[in-house]
Amino acid sequence: MKVIRRGTSGDVLDQRGGGGSRGGVPFAIGGGLSIPVLIIAAIAYFVLGQGGGSGFGIDMPLNQLPGAQVSGKGIPAGQDPERDQVEFVSFVLDDIQNFWTEQFQASGDRYSRAKLVLFDGQVSTACGGATSDVGPFYCPGDQQVYIDLSFFRELSARFGAPGDFAQAYVIAHEIGHHIQLLSGISENVSRAQRKNPNDANELSVRLELQADCLAGVWAYSTYERQLLESGDLEEGLAAAAAVGDDRLQRQAGQRVNPETWTHGSSQDRVKWFKTGFESGRASSCDTF
Repeated sequence: MKVIRRGTSGDVLDQRGGGGSRGGVPFAIGGGLSIPVLIIAAIAYFVLGQGGGSGFGIDMPLNQLPGAQVSGKGIPAGQDPERDQVEFVSFVLDDIQNFWTEQFQASGDRYSRAKLVLFDGQVSTACGGATSDVGPFYCPGDQQVYIDLSFFRELSARFGAPGDFAQAYVIAHEIGHHIQLLSGISENVSRAQRKNPNDANELSVRLELQADCLAGVWAYSTYERQLLESGDLEEGLAAAAAVGDDRLQRQAGQRVNPETWTHGSSQDRVKWFKTGFESGRASSCDTF
């Protein structure tokens, strides 16, 4: 992927290294905006959405380390061995959020920018404490994406999905959850899950697949703006396939059990990412 600007985004909060801490914040779900015209009008009749922390596909519940704190004054750029990675994440995050800002404005709504927190090892969030083992995730309680940069090395080495656009897809997926929150979809799915607990996993899968589709919509915009390079789309599709629930269960030596899925199969994750990419429209992302 072509990077046309260097530097660190103002929306990146670097909590790697030493320094202060984040106190516990009561879990909350919000999103008072009406669903923009561009965001899946067909969902309105189904009245769905989801509340809790939403992750990339290998995550566990965000309660492993209740009360855990993370320090965070960041690392001086000149001393940061991950500087190039931080600058890439910054560029991608800003590009994704600038894209959705324009989309929301076009439909008469205002986009509220999410923050992306870089952390090492463990972190305390409004959704509870978590370790790097959960993978990247979005917490609706504080409207922040959390990433330990070591995940990207894991994505390449362990899950067989190398490349910078695989990483961009991860970020776009998590911002997709932010779009769902702002649009009211998340809250409605959470309500439906409480009303029908037996459908909770299926609704979670549909929500995750929609985030994949929204990532594809942004990816199409990078194609239009000639930011995509040869092999980038394939990297994104490989990342989507790598974290399908069926593949992860096989990799862990478990029986493939669709009833326990929360993110969807590799085939479905690829399908919906491609749906968003091929259409370039959020209205195509009706996974419900």
